[in-house]
Amino acid sequence: MSKINQIKSPIKQEMKEFDRFFKSSLKSKVPLVDLITNYILRRKGKQLRPMFVFLSAKMLGEINETSYTAASLIELLHTATLIHDDVVDESYERRGFFSINALWKSKIAVLLGDYLLSKGLLLALEKKELEILEIVAEAVREISEGELFQIQKSLKLNISEEEYFEIIRKKTATLIAACTAAGAKSVGATEEVLGKMKKFGEHAGIAFQIRDDLFDYQKNGLVGKPKGNDIKEKKLTLPLIYSLEKASIRKRKHILRLIVRQGKSSGNLEDIIRFVEDSGGIDYSTKRMNEYKNIALESISSFPENESKLALIELVNYSIDRKK
Repeated sequence: MSKINQIKSPIKQEMKEFDRFFKSSLKSKVPLVDLITNYILRRKGKQLRPMFVFLSAKMLGEINETSYTAASLIELLHTATLIHDDVVDESYERRGFFSINALWKSKIAVLLGDYLLSKGLLLALEKKELEILEIVAEAVREISEGELFQIQKSLKLNISEEEYFEIIRKKTATLIAACTAAGAKSVGATEEVLGKMKKFGEHAGIAFQIRDDLFDYQKNGLVGKPKGNDIKEKKLTLPLIYSLEKASIRKRKHILRLIVRQGKSSGNLEDIIRFVEDSGGIDYSTKRMNEYKNIALESISSFPENESKLALIELVNYSIDRKK
C-alpha cells in the first residue's frame, strides 16, 4: 500500500463517495465542457485538499453532506485556479500531461476555469452553505492578491524574505487553511477550534510551498538536472532570496544579471543553482520548512487522539517528504 493510501485509510469510503459527488458537480449540457472535465477527472492528482477537509472533519466529528460540499467547492475552485495559472504562465504541462490550454487553447481554458468557479459558487448556494462559501471565497481572494503581488515583485527582482512568506501564505497556504477550517466548520466546530484549524492549515501550507520551491534546485529525472523553472520565470523563492541577502553587493548584482540573461546561456542556470547551494540557501529553506511543519502540528496537539488526527499528522509529514 502506498503512503498516500495509508493516510487515506480513515476516510477511504468518504473519498470514494467524494469522487462520485465531485464528478456529478462537473456535469454540463455542453459536450465540449464534459469532454474537458472528463480529461481533468482522468488525470486527477493526489487530492490532498479533499483529504485535508475530510480528515479535519472526521478528527472533530462525523463527516456529513456539508463536508462533501466543502470538499467539492474547494476542489472546483482549486482546479479553476490551476487552469488559469497555466494560461497566465503559458505552461503546456500539468502533472506530466498536457495542460488544458495546450490542448484546447487559452480562450477555452479561461472560460472553463470561469465555468468551474461558477459551479463551485452555485453548489454552495444550492446547498445553502454560505459559511463554507465565505471561508473559501476569502481564500480565492487571497490567492489572486498573492499572484498579482508576486508578478509585481518579479518585474523588479527585489522581493524580500518577508514578502516571499506573505506571497506563499496567500497563494498556497490560504487554500489549505480553507480546507482545514471548512472541514472543522462542517461538523459544527467552535470559533476557538476553527481558529486553531485555520492556523494548522496555514502553517502546513507554507511548509508545503517551501517544499515545492526546493524542488526547483534539486536533481530530478534521468539527466539528474534541477528543473530551475522558477528561475527561468524570474520568480525569486526562499533558497535564492536567502542567498542573495547574504551575498556581497557585487555578487548579488552578478547573480541578478544571470537571472535576467539566463535564457541566453544554458550555463547561467547551473551557476545560479550552484550559488544557492554554496550560500546555504537549500539548508536554510529546509530548516524554515521544518519550523512551519512543527508549528502546524503543535496547533492540533491539544485535540483528542484518534485515527484521523494521526492521518492528518502523516499528511503534513508526507507533504514535505514527497519526492514530487
